[in-house]
Amino acid sequence: MPAQTGGGLLYLASWQDACSRTAVGWDVRESMPEDLVSEALRRAVAVRQPAAELIVHSDQDQYTATRFRDLLATHGAQQRMSRRGNCYGNA
Repeated sequence: MPAQTGGGLLYLASWQDACSRTAVGWDVRESMPEDLVSEALRRAVAVRQPAAELIVHSDQDQYTATRFRDLLATHGAQQRMSRRGNCYGNA
């Protein structure tokens, strides 16, 4: 999600706990590198220390990158995503 600042754009990646609706991990950068969403997830996992049955809901953009999927596998997480063009499929 880009936000306009005095010097340019900022990109925010965040993870929300679906039960508490609390933001549990985030990362903000001036560019959108592949690891933006991974770093946000690393922070969320460090804060919550979830069980191996963690389910991660995402769209298809950066969330299909090999490094992101490797991070999910490291934590025993399952990824769920909507079909292409169906942004409400994961809601």
